[in-house]
Amino acid sequence: MVSVHWFRKGLRLHDNPALHSLLALNHEIRPIFILDPWFVKNANVGPNRWRFLQQVLTDLDRQLRAMGSRLFVLRGSPSQIFPEIMSTWNVKHVSYEFDTEPYARQRDRDVTKMSDARGIKIESHISHTLYDPEVFVARNNGATPLTYQKFCSLVDAIGKPPSALPKISQLPSECQIKDQKLLQSVEYNVPTLRELGVNESEISPCLFPGGETEGLSRLESLISEKNGKWVRNFEKPKTSPNSLQPSTTVLSPYLKFGCVSVRTMLERLRSVYANGPHSKPPVSLLGQLYWREFFYTCGYNTPNFDQMKDNKICKQIDWDTNPEYLAAWKEGRTGYPFIDAIMTQLKTEGWIHHLARHSVACFLTRGDLYLSWEEGMKVFEEYLLDADWSLNAGNWMWLSASAFFHQYFRVYSPVAFGKKTDKNGEYIRRYLPVLRKFPVQYIYEPWTAPLSVQRAAGCVIGVDYPKPIVDHGVISKINIGRMKKAYGSNSSPKIEHQQKRKATSDKDLGRKTKKPKITDFAKKM
Repeated sequence: MVSVHWFRKGLRLHDNPALHSLLALNHEIRPIFILDPWFVKNANVGPNRWRFLQQVLTDLDRQLRAMGSRLFVLRGSPSQIFPEIMSTWNVKHVSYEFDTEPYARQRDRDVTKMSDARGIKIESHISHTLYDPEVFVARNNGATPLTYQKFCSLVDAIGKPPSALPKISQLPSECQIKDQKLLQSVEYNVPTLRELGVNESEISPCLFPGGETEGLSRLESLISEKNGKWVRNFEKPKTSPNSLQPSTTVLSPYLKFGCVSVRTMLERLRSVYANGPHSKPPVSLLGQLYWREFFYTCGYNTPNFDQMKDNKICKQIDWDTNPEYLAAWKEGRTGYPFIDAIMTQLKTEGWIHHLARHSVACFLTRGDLYLSWEEGMKVFEEYLLDADWSLNAGNWMWLSASAFFHQYFRVYSPVAFGKKTDKNGEYIRRYLPVLRKFPVQYIYEPWTAPLSVQRAAGCVIGVDYPKPIVDHGVISKINIGRMKKAYGSNSSPKIEHQQKRKATSDKDLGRKTKKPKITDFAKKM
């Protein structure tokens, strides 16, 4: 008899309860991954993330082959694939990791119907999140917790999540694949980059290789007692958005694909925390896992979470439509070097610091360009290695002051904020080499340099690098007024109490800490 484990997320052998559940059955286990055309058509996946996924699948296949198995990569929709393999493989049991996203939930209901009709047992296990996202609603009197503070209080009441399971390092002989033709068939091989539509010569060198092996290596290197002081002292707002090497863990892509188990990471954190005083949520590393869980819970329990229309928690704002502004922002042509450097890093490397995401998101939406957060969400979905449906939508609503956070008058300066952690502009010089010869005093505002300085630097503003597409000092004040009007024209969603993040304090935004008038938050420093 044959059991199938369906890999989707959860692309790992450690802490995989759905795969573990099949071992006790003593059936031959056939691990599958389905290249679903729905994602090609509907998900906005850029070449960096395709490469990361291809590396993930290659690593998983390599590990399985070392145990007398393999990864079967099947091409087609699950509604087509499952009837075929249920019949030809004589499948008796199917397991998979529970998925919270809308398409996945409907897809899984359809597959369950097929299985039930054929008398095939199907089971799912929660392991992509720490908790079942429904439990928070049940504990909150049927309401989705819409503040981080409320969410954390529910975590405290619920207690610790289930423990992580050990890594599967060998398969019992009865679970290994018997058919040598299946083991060797190229029909089920991991796709090449070319098959995925990626021209490897056109993408930048890979800085963050995909896969469980790489993810666990990164986890063990960073979340360890050897690195304990850094782990215990970690506070997200004190890390640098424009350091030349990442100032955070860059574990998010591995968590997104499930190459690293969130429960395994949590247990490693707690082990390091046990050895001394440590930072606390929301700014600690534990706090970052809770933010992830918070947005998963909100996304799972909120219809239309990834759009403004018909989203009951989202402020309805009459954003502008300006394709030229959107293209300039996406392509790093706004004329603000800090913003353009961030967008260049995002496009070429597939990752940017969380506070860099704050800066460019604020600039696109309420701060400067007044374009819809949905447009920014789509660009992040395309470019980010760690693009995650719930987190992407949730953070864009937050940063546009459309939900969760409503202090719309707190605006990131596209000049002053970057200077806090990189006064010499080395980050800008790396990602915008056209500006690398500008003197320090002009690197963040090259349009203010005398023409003689521009010529000496080999870059004339308006010719070799664009002029600013808006005047931040003027437009941000106008946009604050527009946001104020938007807030007055329709009621805000009911929130338990106002969220605050340290990362959006006056000091962190690059502003003086005097008691401000509303428009003072928009002043250019």
